[in-house]
Order: sequence, then structure tokens, then C-alpha cells
Amino acid sequence: MRLSRFIVENVDRIVDEWEQFAATITPAAETMDSAALRDHAKAILLAASRDMVTAQTASEQQAKAEGEGPEKTPSLDRASASHGELRHAVGFDLVQMTSEFRHLRACVIRLWVKNVESPDQNHLHDMIRFNEAIDEALAESTAAYAEQVNRSRDIFLAILGHDLRAPLQAVSFSTEMLQRKAKLDDQALTYVAAIKNGTHYMGTMISDLLQFVRSRLGSGMPIERRLMNLADACQRALEEASAGQPNCTPTLHVEGDVEGLWDPSRIGQLLQNLIGNALQHGARQGEINLSVVGSSDAVRLCVHNLGIPIAKDALGSLFDPLVRSPSEDATLPGATTSLGLGLFIVKEVVDAHHGEITVTSTLDQGTTFTVVLPKA
Repeated sequence: MRLSRFIVENVDRIVDEWEQFAATITPAAETMDSAALRDHAKAILLAASRDMVTAQTASEQQAKAEGEGPEKTPSLDRASASHGELRHAVGFDLVQMTSEFRHLRACVIRLWVKNVESPDQNHLHDMIRFNEAIDEALAESTAAYAEQVNRSRDIFLAILGHDLRAPLQAVSFSTEMLQRKAKLDDQALTYVAAIKNGTHYMGTMISDLLQFVRSRLGSGMPIERRLMNLADACQRALEEASAGQPNCTPTLHVEGDVEGLWDPSRIGQLLQNLIGNALQHGARQGEINLSVVGSSDAVRLCVHNLGIPIAKDALGSLFDPLVRSPSEDATLPGATTSLGLGLFIVKEVVDAHHGEITVTSTLDQGTTFTVVLPKA
């Protein structure tokens, strides 16, 4: 029996062995069901089978071996790339993911050889074509996996750089106040100058870091859930924000049970960015209103401010990374240095908690960001 036909007739049996092997890849496989373990195995096998019976010249075979030209198989590439992305998402490392293809290759050849009574030149040709298809699938899957790794790394670097700016600004502001208002001797002034120079260099490095990842951002944010009270977190975030904005008069309204299983540090990031966004884009002397309302299975957080509304054509890309609202008031503190990461981080935190975020913005009603977080 020719190998391509053998694969089609025995695809379920082969995928069963794929699943059994994938289940041994721990710890990621411990939480995966049968469908997740099997993933794109059947699609990869059937696409490889179709590729094997497609006519191919010697030059086309050479180009395919080098990963060039139109001789690649689109359906095989799509299935393999999706497999690489999903294996990264569930926690497989690169060695574990590639080991699946090694096992698949050995499994198919082992089962097929048992059904070959008299090997001939056609069978040798089949093995060559099959190995070509698996190599192509492995290359596409590895490339997709590597892209996801790069995107996750870049997201981490971008968020790190973005979040470092707030404490750095606090240090810089404190040194300015010391120099202006405190009576310091020469030695103390030397120390303050050293701190000021250090913050300047750190600010430069952070800017360089953010510039480096501008075009390389992706997604994926790990969280560690713990029982927490969202109202308490909001109160702390408002106090921190108000310390640097004496003219701000925030209010907090709490209703119902607002405890849930969330990541305290990530929720802190969410609140800092939403409140900071309201301060930056809201009316200079206007109020910032937060409301937290709990239901039986979720908590709704609303952050409202008055001021220049968000342009309608900007709403669709509001949570995209490195996008600044065209309605942004460049005269407000921090506006000219914004890289558009704040709301992107907010969306990442919400998605990581399987929540939802929406925004409404009009001149009369102001701007309201609404976040719904499931309690569990």
C-alpha cells in the first residue's frame, strides 16, 4: 500500500498514538483534554498525504527542501502554524513541541512498514515525500511558536518599561522638591544631585527599552489569582493618584459584594492606568468618579471623567498597543511622552481574567470605561 493512502485510511489510529504521546508531556498536558492533545494532528496528516501525491519536479523538490518557492503546501502550513501557536499558549516548550513531530514521523513509518510486503522504488519515493511534508510542517510550527515567544517577551518588556516610569517620576519629583524647599548642606545636595542624575539615566534606558519594543508587541499575560476586595484596591489606587494631583477630587461608590479571585498586582496595573488615563485626558479641575458594583458572579467597575471626548474613529483602536488618541491634549503632564501602552495593558489584564471592557465617550456625558470581571 502506498504511504499516502495508508495515512488516509489509518489517520485516526495514528492520531490516537499522537494523543497518547502528547499526554506524557507534563506538566502542560496534565490539564488538557483529548481535543487539545490531538489539536491539528489530523489536519497535518491529511495535508501531508495530499502533498505526497501532488506532482513535483526535481527543481520544485529542491526549492521545497530549501523552504522557497510556491511549492509549499498552504493547508499543511496553516495547520502546522496553528499547532505551534496553541502549543505555546498551553505551556509546551519548544523541545516538547518538536518532539511531537519526531514521534509522529516514527509512528507513521513504523505502522506503514508493517503493511508493506515487497518494498520497491515507489515506497522509497513515498518515504522521501513524507519526510519532506513533515519537515515542512515542523518548520512552520517552529516558526509560529518562536513568533509567540518573541511576542510574549516583547509584551513583558513593554509593560515593564511602562510601569517603571511612574515610580521613577516619583523619585524625580521628590528630588526636585528637596532642592527647592529643603535646607540642605553641601553633602546632602551632592547626594540629591546623584539621585537626580541616576533617575535621568534610568529614564533614558526605559525610553530606549520602550523604543526597542514599539514594533514587536504581542499578547499573553500570566496571572496569579487570590481573594481580594476590589473596593479596597480602588481606594489605594485613588490615594496614590491623588497624591500627585492635588486638584483632583475623586469619588468612589461601592455597592454589593465586590470580592473575587483576581491577581492583585495586575488589578493594580489596571486601576493605575485607568485612573491615570482619566487624569491625563479629563478636565483639569473636573472630578473622577469610580463605581464598583458587585453581583452574584461578577463585579462591574466604572471609571468616569469629563473632558474632551474620544474621537469616534479612535474608539476601534483604543486598546491597540502604541496607539495614541488623536484627541489627546498634548499640554497635559505626561501626554507628550505617552506611547499608547496604558489602555493596551488594561485590555491585557481584563482578557487574562476573562472579563470584558467597554468605553463610551461624549461631550455631554464624558468618558466612561466599564470593566466587568468574573468573580471566579
